[in-house]
Amino acid sequence: MSTETLRLWDPLVRLFHWSLAGVFVANYFFTEEGESWHVWLGYYAVAWLAIRVVWGFVGSPAARWTDFWPTRARLAEHLQALVAGRPYHRLGHSPLGALVMLLMMACMAGLGLSGFLMQEVDYFFGSDVVEEVHELLANGLLLLVGLHLTAALVESIRLRENLPLSMITGRRRKL
Repeated sequence: MSTETLRLWDPLVRLFHWSLAGVFVANYFFTEEGESWHVWLGYYAVAWLAIRVVWGFVGSPAARWTDFWPTRARLAEHLQALVAGRPYHRLGHSPLGALVMLLMMACMAGLGLSGFLMQEVDYFFGSDVVEEVHELLANGLLLLVGLHLTAALVESIRLRENLPLSMITGRRRKL
C-alpha cells in the first residue's frame, strides 16, 4: 500500500461525526433527561442527522449513500474476508462499518423522536413506555458506539492504518 494520502472525509462529514459523538457523550454521561441542556443537545443532534441525510445524496463521493450502502453482496464480501482472515481494504466505510453507522443514526433519530414525544407532546408527558424506549435506545446506542470504537481500533491494527485519525484530518492512505 502507498504512503501517499488523499482527502476522503469532507469537513461536513467530520463535523457531523464529532458533533454526534460529543452530543451522545454529553447527554448520556453528563446531563439529566429533561434538563434544558439535554433537550437542546438532542435537537442539535437531530438537526445534524437531517443535514447528513441530505448530504448523503448531494455531498462528496465518500459521503454518498450509494458509495457505502451495505448491500447483501457488499456485506457478504466483507464477512468472507473477515472469516478468511484477509484484510478488507476500502477507502470509505466498510459494509459492516456502514451498517453500524446506519444503526447508530437510527438510534439517534429514535432518541430524538422519543425525547420530543416526552418533552413536547402533552399526551406522552410522563409516559413510562416512551421513557423506556428512550432509555433502551440510549443503551443500544452505547453498545453500538462501543462496537464502533472497538472495530476502528482493531481494523487500524489489522490494516496498519490509523482510521480514527482519518476522521480528524479527513485524509486516508491511498490503496
